[in-house]
Amino acid sequence: MRKKRAGSRPRTPDPKFDDVLVSQFVNNIMKDGQKHQARRILYDAFSIIEERTKNTGVEVFRKAVSNTRPVLEVKARRVGGATYQVPTEVRHERSVALAIRWLINYSKDRKDKSMSLRLAAELIAASTGEGNAIKKKEDTHKMAEANKAFAHFRW
Repeated sequence: MRKKRAGSRPRTPDPKFDDVLVSQFVNNIMKDGQKHQARRILYDAFSIIEERTKNTGVEVFRKAVSNTRPVLEVKARRVGGATYQVPTEVRHERSVALAIRWLINYSKDRKDKSMSLRLAAELIAASTGEGNAIKKKEDTHKMAEANKAFAHFRW
């Protein structure tokens, strides 16, 4: 191996909650470099969560992300002309990134008025173990379980 692997850059924590996970979520919500808008969406969602539940917004958010994180996923591997779906374990960083992506994408698909309301609803649903993001995680695990026979192709 000639070149070094790119190291991960240090993430700056969110200014309001002093949390790296919140800043990562904000960066994923952000479109066209409008970070202030993305922060406002998330902070409004946190205040909506606090109104609807008795917990703080950050607690519900952390629980939603941890509930949505996948443990297994399938990767396509070509072996002798055939493509197999090989189940593999997911690294921690990737599982968090997938959970964040799923939460944002499925909150966009909801039918509420604003993105803050949609995000709050999806986060509350995910923290209680329901919602489309949790369904996606379960489907991913089912797919990995169904293809367990091809686990020996992992390398």
